[in-house]
Amino acid sequence: MSALILVIIASAVIWCGTFYLNLTKPIAKNGGEYIEGVVGQPFYINPLLSQTSDADSDLTQLVYSGLFRFDGNGGAVPDLAESYTVSDDRREYIVNIRKNAHWQDGKEITADDIFFTFNILQDPAYKSPLRQSWQGVEVKVVDSHTVVFILKNPYVGFLENLTVGILPKHIWENIAPEKFALADYNLHPIGSGPFMFSDFQKDSQGSILTYHLKAFKDYYDGGPYISSFTFNFYSDDDALIAAYNKKEVMGMNSVAPEKISSIKNVKSTNIHELTIPRYFSVFFNQTKSVVLADDSVRAALNLSVDRSEIIEKVLRGRGTPLSSPFFPQMKSYDNQVKVDKNIDQANKLLDDAGWKMDTGSGIRKKNGASLEFELVTTDWPELSQTADLLAGQWQKIGVKLNVKILAVSDLQQNYIRTREYDSLLFGQAITFNPDLYSFWHSSQKRDPGLNLSLLDNSQVDGILESVRQESDENKRIDSYRTFQELLAKEVPAVFLYGPYYLYPVNTSVQGITIQNINTPSSRFIGVNKWYIKIKRVLK
Repeated sequence: MSALILVIIASAVIWCGTFYLNLTKPIAKNGGEYIEGVVGQPFYINPLLSQTSDADSDLTQLVYSGLFRFDGNGGAVPDLAESYTVSDDRREYIVNIRKNAHWQDGKEITADDIFFTFNILQDPAYKSPLRQSWQGVEVKVVDSHTVVFILKNPYVGFLENLTVGILPKHIWENIAPEKFALADYNLHPIGSGPFMFSDFQKDSQGSILTYHLKAFKDYYDGGPYISSFTFNFYSDDDALIAAYNKKEVMGMNSVAPEKISSIKNVKSTNIHELTIPRYFSVFFNQTKSVVLADDSVRAALNLSVDRSEIIEKVLRGRGTPLSSPFFPQMKSYDNQVKVDKNIDQANKLLDDAGWKMDTGSGIRKKNGASLEFELVTTDWPELSQTADLLAGQWQKIGVKLNVKILAVSDLQQNYIRTREYDSLLFGQAITFNPDLYSFWHSSQKRDPGLNLSLLDNSQVDGILESVRQESDENKRIDSYRTFQELLAKEVPAVFLYGPYYLYPVNTSVQGITIQNINTPSSRFIGVNKWYIKIKRVLK
């Protein structure tokens, strides 16, 4: 009899529970702490200095906000800006600032803060890495909540420049330029973002172990659900993954594809695969290598690359094959220039060009010269593995590739800056609304330009100059597709892949909806909507 009563009671409890779940739905609730692990150390939690460190950029993204921010598709949208207008000649941007925005010390954000930030950004004495992109821009204050930016020439990507975080004038105005990078506010910041500084702990050597932020309840876009946001810092990826496996942290700022298998608690982990516009390519220096100056050789090399094999073996399938600098998510992407592996066609191109296979060595030759060149790259595992796979793939068409693996500093100083390489396996970072001028215009062939193929094509130059000033999106799309066709014809580089940005986070953290990011720190876009705690309400 008692057993029957227990069954009835259990059934009633289950029925009531099911009834409750059917009538209610879970929603976000305030509270909880999120702990993220990061490799590195913070030094400059300052939007004008944070560009060279992931740890600095991550914290700056949370603490500060700009006039504009990137959205989930990588486009620039208003943030501190309430609205804006652009003049007919595209040279003046009038920006109206939110009237409900405040600094984390309670003071109101005004146009004086905007003017102050961009004035010191342009001042060489402050040594901001962003200064170069602000040359020739004049900033004027109209009233307490309106500023005007005046450009010498129209530039369609200018709104992206306005995503830089704004500094509070009342905090920084009395700090001399020579003290700017040494100021305590670089580690004790006051911004206007969703999270604000709380405290940090150091070890006996002075290294920061843990950095604590707390929710800024008066954040103009709605205070965060998560109450506190903590960063733990580690010396390398292995130490970070070990900490995640021990549940010391709930997320990792990123993880390499080959390290995914080291994560033990897979069932309680969401690995967010974010698309970030970074492409890796083999850049050909035709001025250094006679072999690579042959159009047929470059075309054959392009045709014989098995991008799927590289992505599968190097990135564990977590990447996008590319045939140009454009990603499929970009409006200007041209699927017509997509290159599929075709060994037969590659061999025919070389045969027709007079490169005959030497059966003894397996290397093609022409007029006594071997089809052989050197490729330099860094000692990053991803790139060294890619180089080895390329050597094997190109050997199948009679090409001998001599791979040289170098430390990053050696590669930068002695090869990239001097352009002393036959070919270079390297990556370039752009945005979803790309300005490719510095990467492919002939004026950028020499350091500090980033035209690593030393491409010199007047038609390409004309396109890259015009799209910077073209406000008509459809015309920009058409121009960039023509640009891709020109690259496909000339083959100054072999485009390989764009790796996903892998962001592992414990499944208890909800509300992460971002998919496309321009920078690693952009993964925190919409962070005020993340939540850990839930409550149930009637449907």
